[in-house]
Amino acid sequence: MSRWETGSNIPDLSVLIELADFYRVDIREILDGERKNSNMDKELKDTLNKVADYSREDKKRMGRRMSVIFLLGIIGNLFALIVEFGDLPKTGFLESAAGFGAGVGFGMLIIGFLMASGIIDKTLGKLKRRILGKKD
Repeated sequence: MSRWETGSNIPDLSVLIELADFYRVDIREILDGERKNSNMDKELKDTLNKVADYSREDKKRMGRRMSVIFLLGIIGNLFALIVEFGDLPKTGFLESAAGFGAGVGFGMLIIGFLMASGIIDKTLGKLKRRILGKKD
């Protein structure tokens, strides 16, 4: 059974809109699985297009955030490597800053990985459902 049929996931709204246009059916027919009328309501289509545009913009924002997180992780780790293996004097401040940079860098890379893999979204979704008292 697909994830859509089991209710664990639904296709992106832009995909649903394209399917509705391709098959010339109402978007509600796709969602409900029942045939209703021959023309898609223009207002509904416009609304769903706006929602799909918002979804695309949200994905772009998330991509930019991911880039910043990974960049900070790389910078932190590079700073730690430069202090550790470079010709810089080994002062307590630089060693502390290098340790901090390595910790931040490693943390950012882990957070970036968890966000990119969707683990954080799934975990937060389960937590939200648990708080709201809904079953998985």
